[in-house]
Order: sequence, then C-alpha cells, then structure tokens
Amino acid sequence: MRSDDMNMSRLAPGQPARIVEIGGGHGIRQKLNLRGISEGSLIRVISNTGPITIEVDRNVVSIGRGMAQKIRVAMV
Repeated sequence: MRSDDMNMSRLAPGQPARIVEIGGGHGIRQKLNLRGISEGSLIRVISNTGPITIEVDRNVVSIGRGMAQKIRVAMV
C-alpha cells in the first residue's frame, strides 16, 4: 500500500480517485461488483454525508460508510 492511499469514506465531495484494494470477504466484493465498483475503477465522490454517494462509470451509487471504509483508494 502506498502512503497516499486512504479509505473511500475520507474523500471530499468532487474528489476523483482510483480504487486500489477492496478489503473484506467474498460477500462485500460481490455486492460492490454488482454495483460496478471493483479494483481499478475510477470514482468521483458526490456526497459523503450519511451514505457515501459516488459516480462510477456514469452511474450514481450509494454505499454505507462501513462498506466505504473497507475500500482503499488512491488520489488521481
């Protein structure tokens, strides 16, 4: 892990990032994959109050804060 990696829940609105790693087991990876979120995806945070709302591949997706904390991202 690089020093500039952080979890998704710490990104500010409007901030773009690339997903570096998804922690957790098969279940969380499958749920995120069904929403178009996988390692290597480019995302942009829309809102980080309450659930984290992001844009990924021109789709808007909201995920819980606990799930977002398991996703490591790198600033782009």
